[in-house]
Amino acid sequence: MLVVVALGGNALLRRGQPMTAQNQRENVRVAAQALAPVAAEHDLVVGHGNGPQVGLLALQGAAYTTVETYPLDVLDAETEGAIGYMIEQELGNLLPFERPFATLLTMIEVDTQDPAFANPTKFIGPVYDKAEADRLAAEKGWAFKPDGDKWRRVVASPEPKRIFELRPMKWLLEKHTIVIAAGGGGIPTAYDPDSERRLVGVECVIDKDLATELLARELGADLYVMLTDADAVYVDWSKPTQRAIRRASPDALSAMSFAAGSMGPKVEAACRFARLTGKRAAIGALDDLSRIIAGEAGTTIAADAQGIVHA
Repeated sequence: MLVVVALGGNALLRRGQPMTAQNQRENVRVAAQALAPVAAEHDLVVGHGNGPQVGLLALQGAAYTTVETYPLDVLDAETEGAIGYMIEQELGNLLPFERPFATLLTMIEVDTQDPAFANPTKFIGPVYDKAEADRLAAEKGWAFKPDGDKWRRVVASPEPKRIFELRPMKWLLEKHTIVIAAGGGGIPTAYDPDSERRLVGVECVIDKDLATELLARELGADLYVMLTDADAVYVDWSKPTQRAIRRASPDALSAMSFAAGSMGPKVEAACRFARLTGKRAAIGALDDLSRIIAGEAGTTIAADAQGIVHA
């Protein structure tokens, strides 16, 4: 069975932790302990978040004023390599030596006419006061929105259209290679409108869950799992009436409302995968991964499910 797993941000950096390489490595080590039993039984593709890591690079770049801060596509590539290296190393320490690994820098095409570019919503980088935000907006053409009592840069979050490295991924999977790909939603790219063959980077952020859903679908995955802070999708989250959903059909779950900044994109990605492939998607906690695959934990979304079944 081919399993595609999207590691949430807590698998790399827990809330409130300093953004040190050691903290990240320790969290990757914990994630590897959950992934190793899955990799021992199945073919495995791993995606991951990179928001805090890109934010840190943006802060470091802003502190060095001699040159312009690197664009987002380059920062995405840097973090894909760094995080993939740690996942390979820590997972490799737990699996047989002969099991191969590969981290692929993953370029994903977006449409520069996507409506998301008309309303950028994804916060990136440091906070500024209003005067500094206005200066940077005029100087660099950046868009800003309020974040609490400060201002932060926002960029578009368009739909992923096409993954360019699918063929080498399939070749690697034929040899039972563990593939780490589409980190942070992949590297956003588009074709230059003045040249049919010239691919360029784009200043935007592709949602990690939608990117790995497309990856899972294009690779023909049997199961797509998104790992997050919560142990399941909940109705009435954080209220006294909250209830975990154990199993749901994509239509029933799509009819419900979830937070746009957290569970919403995961539910959308899971419903899309189940609806378009007829296979299972699941959402749950890292520690429960083996039980999620068995259908005993987390929330499973399947086309043959009947409505909503609560835990």
